[in-house]
This record gives sequence, C-alpha cells and structure tokens, in this order.
Amino acid sequence: MGWLLLKTFLLVAGITLAIALVVAVIVLVIALFRMGGVTLLQWRDVFSFDRWQEVMLTIGRNKLRTFLTTVSVAWGIFVLVFLLGLGRGLDHGMRKTFAKNATNAVWINANKTSVPHAGYDVGRRIMFENADYERAKKIDGIEHMSAQHWIGGRRWGGLVTKRGAKANSFEIEAVHPEAIRLQLHKVTSGRFLSSADITQRRKAAVIGQTVANFLFEGAPPIGEWINVGSVPFQVVGVFSDPGGAEEERRVYIPISTAQLSFNGGENVGQLQLTLGDARPAEAQAIIDEIVAQLADRHDFDPGDRQAVRVHNSIEQFERFRGMFFMISAFVVVIGLGTLAAGVVGVSNIMMIAVKERTKEIGVRKALGATPSSIVFMIIQEAVFLTGIAGLLGLAAGVGALELVARMQVKMIENPSIDLGVGVIATVFLIMAGALAGYFPARAAARVNPIHALRDQ
Repeated sequence: MGWLLLKTFLLVAGITLAIALVVAVIVLVIALFRMGGVTLLQWRDVFSFDRWQEVMLTIGRNKLRTFLTTVSVAWGIFVLVFLLGLGRGLDHGMRKTFAKNATNAVWINANKTSVPHAGYDVGRRIMFENADYERAKKIDGIEHMSAQHWIGGRRWGGLVTKRGAKANSFEIEAVHPEAIRLQLHKVTSGRFLSSADITQRRKAAVIGQTVANFLFEGAPPIGEWINVGSVPFQVVGVFSDPGGAEEERRVYIPISTAQLSFNGGENVGQLQLTLGDARPAEAQAIIDEIVAQLADRHDFDPGDRQAVRVHNSIEQFERFRGMFFMISAFVVVIGLGTLAAGVVGVSNIMMIAVKERTKEIGVRKALGATPSSIVFMIIQEAVFLTGIAGLLGLAAGVGALELVARMQVKMIENPSIDLGVGVIATVFLIMAGALAGYFPARAAARVNPIHALRDQ
C-alpha cells in the first residue's frame, strides 16, 4: 500500500513538473515574441546617444547595487564557461587515454591458475598455442585477430635491438599482420607485416618512429638490417602513433619467424582481437566462448579469472563514456543553474529600480511616452548590464581554463571552449538579460501617470 502511494505521488509530481515546464516555456516564448515586437518599434533607440547616456546615468545612480548585480551575472557565466571547458578537457583526456589502442579491442593473456582443476594444483603456468589462435579465429563476431608469441616467455621479449654501435631495449612484438588493427598506428613509410611474411617465415621488421630515430638518426631505414637479439631482420616499414613516443618504441616481427628463431615452438602468450561494432554484452559472450575453448584445451577452470587475464577495451570505453555523460550533464545543470540565479538577481534588481523610478515613469507617460518605449528603456538597461557582466565572466572563464591548461592537470587535456560555445553563450546572455528586464518593464509600462504623480 505504501509503495503504491509513493508511486502515485511520484507520478503526480512528475506530471505537475512537466506541466509547469511546458507553461514556463510557453510564457518565455510569448515574452520573446513580444520583446521582438517592441524592438522593431523602438530600434532607433539602440543608436540614440541620448538614450545610452540616460542608461549610463541610471546604472551609475546606485554603484553598489550595480556592482553586486554585475558580479552575480559574471560569476554565473564564469562557472558555466569554466565547467564546460573542464568537461571538454576531460573528454580530450579520455580520448587520449584510449588513443593508444582501438576502442573495440580485446587482449587475452596466458597466466597462472588460481584454483585447482581436474587434479591440477594452483599456480600452474598456462601457455596458449597456434592451434588456439586458429580455433578461436573461427568464432562468429570477431573482426580481426592476431596472436603474439612471447619470446622467452616474456611479454615484450626482453631482447636488445642493435644496429652497428647503436643498441637499446625496445618492445618486441611477434604477431600476425592483423595486429595493426588493434592499434592506432599509421605506417609512414614502407609497409606492415604481410601474410607472406608469416607463411614464408621472413625476417621482416616494422619499427616505430622512435626506434627509427634512435637506430638510423634520420637515415632512410627501409631495406636496412637490424639485429633483434642475435637474429638479423630487414626493416620493411616505419609507423607513427598518436599516443606519442612511448607507443613508437616497438618492433613488430612475424610470429612464425620468432617461434622458429627463438626456439618458441608453437607457444603463444596472447590472443588479440577486434570485435567490430559489438556492444559490451556481445563482446563478453565472444570472450566467454574463447575462454571456454582455452579451458577445454588446457585443463583449467573457465571461471578462473587468473588463468587467463582479459583486457576488454570495449567495456572500459563504455564505462568511461557513461561516466563522462553524467559529468557533462552535471556540469551543464550546475552552470545553467548558477547563471539562472544571476539572471533572477538582475530581474529583482530591475524590479526595485522600476519601483524607485515610479514618478519618473509617470512623468514620461504624462508627456506622451508610449508603453513600448518604456518597456524598451528597461530592457535596454538590463541587456547592457548583463552583457557587460557576461563578457567579463566569459573572459575570466577563458583565462582560468588557460591557467588549468598550463598546469597540465592529469586526465585533463586542452580544456577550452570553441567559438560556437562562445557565440551561444553571448546569445543566451542577450536573451537572459532581455527577459530579466522584460517583466519589470511590463510593470513599468502599466503605471498610471496620475497615480504615480499622486503617490510621489
């Protein structure tokens, strides 16, 4: 019974809120149309020096009130711009984090068992084989797939790459040609590994730009030979990566050549795959099927998360995107709420100003001033005040974002607002200022000149 009452209350509250929002929108639209009509009638006042002089004198009569109103609106637009810029910086930071790899990629790594299974004790080392790669490749839903041989059982090989007197430890990846599909590499010269390199066990190597710069110092590397460990490989391609120099510290060689040259047999340490447009649930189903195949061939519990470790970028990207959407929505709500509070403050100030100028408005009407001229006079003051305050807040927000960018805060990359946001904020400020002055202006236009002069 209590739950039913709560549901009824929430339903009624939701309907009431929806009706209130619709009514508010209708009122605002009507107000905007009416203001447009007044502006068409009084457009000459925008270019009247006497009118602007009068606006400045009116605003300067109460400096403290004007200052506080300006600060209120400026703070609102500052918060809006600053939060929007930070949100954009977070978006850039997230995209840079995922720029190292494809966002639809999955890596399945061989590891050690953590639960006993089929008479085997815990801590048994699992190592995949070429047959596991061939079997998994037949599963529906896999777009591209590669396997990686861990030279000497090490993830990056642990070998020194040399050319003449130059030597350094780079990441050695013994893979299939499809491995490039899991990265955001761009081949800048030459080519990547090919199927012929695999079948013919060619000693071909594709190196990152960082490796090329170190070993060749600007000389053309294509066709030249380097030593990986004690085995010579011919450079057939060079790649760059948006992830930067660290992502370019890699040397790709054919998996078949590495297995033969470094006594790796049929061993495979990692399966790499992309899943096209698969959603997280679909990706998990494919991963579960691959893990079940591996568990069946290598006698471990398919529920043992330590036996094979899965890195699922699809799930991570969806999680980050959902979190970023919530942050963005929160930022917009808080920024608009702060700005709305400032605009309401301007409206209240204008209402007080109209009350104080009752006699003046009565005299104007007695001398023949039309209601539209009275309305436009008040709107002009409000728009000027909010416009100046908004520009100050906009400048302060852009300056604060530049300061954050110079501080190089982690996970925030290039926090800024684009020209479109600035234009929208300016238009919004003009409309908000006009609305802030419109309702007090309507009250001013309805003042009876006889009553106004009598009251004063």
